Parts: sequence; C-alpha cells; structure tokens
Amino acid sequence: MPTPTTPNTRYIHGYAPHEANRLGDQADTLADLLHAGTAYPPGSRVLEVGCGVGAQTVHLVRSSPGARITAVDLSAPSLARARAQVTSQAPDADVTWQQADLHHLPHPDGHFDHLFACFVLEHLGDTPRALAEMRRVLRPGGSLTVIEGDHGSAFFHPDSEHARAVIGHQVRLQSSAGGNALLGRELAPLLRHSGFTGVTVRPRTVYADHTRPALVDGFTRRTFIAMIESIRDTALTAGLTTPSAWDRGIADLHRTTEDDGTFHYTFFKATAVRPRP
Repeated sequence: MPTPTTPNTRYIHGYAPHEANRLGDQADTLADLLHAGTAYPPGSRVLEVGCGVGAQTVHLVRSSPGARITAVDLSAPSLARARAQVTSQAPDADVTWQQADLHHLPHPDGHFDHLFACFVLEHLGDTPRALAEMRRVLRPGGSLTVIEGDHGSAFFHPDSEHARAVIGHQVRLQSSAGGNALLGRELAPLLRHSGFTGVTVRPRTVYADHTRPALVDGFTRRTFIAMIESIRDTALTAGLTTPSAWDRGIADLHRTTEDDGTFHYTFFKATAVRPRP
C-alpha cells in the first residue's frame, strides 16, 4: 500500500484493514496483466519502493525466485503486515524489509541492479525529486519499472455523468493531497526529464463485462469502485458533493457490473534505464 513519503503527502484512502484487503484483491486480480514481462535474475539486487502491505511484493518474489529484494516503505505497520504476508506465502524469498523515506533512501549510489515501483508515484508531492533519488541508487545500466493508473482512462456502459462526477471527486482530492490520479499519461516525459534513457511505456488495459466475471468482481467492484467509495466522507466534508449525488454516482458505477454493463480502465507500465557514463 502506498504510504506518505513526506508530511505534505497524504494517502487519501486511509490505512484501515479494508483498504489493505482492497490492495491485495487488486494485486491478485491484476497480477498477470501488470507483472507479465517483469522478472529479475537470481542474485540481482532489486529495490521495491513504497511496498506498503506487500501486495505487489508477493508477486515480485514469485516471478523472480532467487532475486535479493529490498522492500522499502515509510509506514512501520504496513511493513509489518507486508513481512507477515510474504513470509506466509513465500517463506523462502530473500526479502529485506526497511522503513525509509523514498526521498532519502539509505543506500549508496548505484547500489541496486533494478528498481520497481507500482502505484507509488501518483501519491507523491514531489515526483521529480523522488525519481532523482531512485536514479541515484540504481547502478548505471540498471533498469527501472514503474506502473501507474490514470483515472481519466475510465469509461463504462451505461455512461453516467453522476458516476463520472464521483470519479472526478477522487481525482480532485488526490490532487489536493499532493498526488496525481492522472499520472499514467505523464510517465514517458517524467522519466525522460529525470535522466532515464530507453524509456518505453505500454498500456495495460482492463476490460470487464459479464463474460469476465472474475474481473467484474475483482477489479470493477472490489478494486475500482471500492477505491472511490473509500473517499465518500472526505468528499462530503470538502463540500464537493451531497449525500444524494454521491449515492447516485456510486449506484451508477455499480450498474456497470450488471449483465449488460461494461467497464474499461488503462494502466501504464514504463521501463527505463539509468544511462552509463
């Protein structure tokens, strides 16, 4: 689970157990889509930044047996949960757990062969600074993999201005908290401007309808709609909406999970390299 990396950055979905469960559901549902093509050689040093509750770490260790993974997060409770989860599911994995600020990583220059960040940059208040620190600890010629979503990519049937409005409230609240829920579309220029080369960004699209019930349940209901539902009180307190308007928007989102409904969302997966001198 992403956690704040500076006092000015706030994870707007909170840290309750149901949010940790949502992140686990998301990681498991999307593992094949998002982790395909990502595997690190045995013995290689891999840094996962913003590991949170270990939802993505579990899949990293499964796809890269023998890799030496360091999982970093600012939250001690999240790290404890991550350690317990990975230990129970992959007891032989070589994972070092470390509480640290992403903007001040306690590692020497060029220490890691590979870096992995999933759903982390969108929550940061100073993304260029974070990328500069990540570049610092990556060895020349080492690889960076970044996965982010983009809430502007969500569309669905039946269409609904009320549903689009509640998604818009989430985007606005994340922005006011210092993040960017539309970051996926910006990955390519962000990485190039941060000094990485060989930047490649590819869309990873989720499409769910009645012929894909696992995605309807695992992604549309339990990942995306659950994420939007989690900011209800914050949106109401901020005066962005009314209870009736909110409830109408959420009901219309749930309408997309019915037999004649459809839901589409695009993630963006970027790879890049720290250039050699």
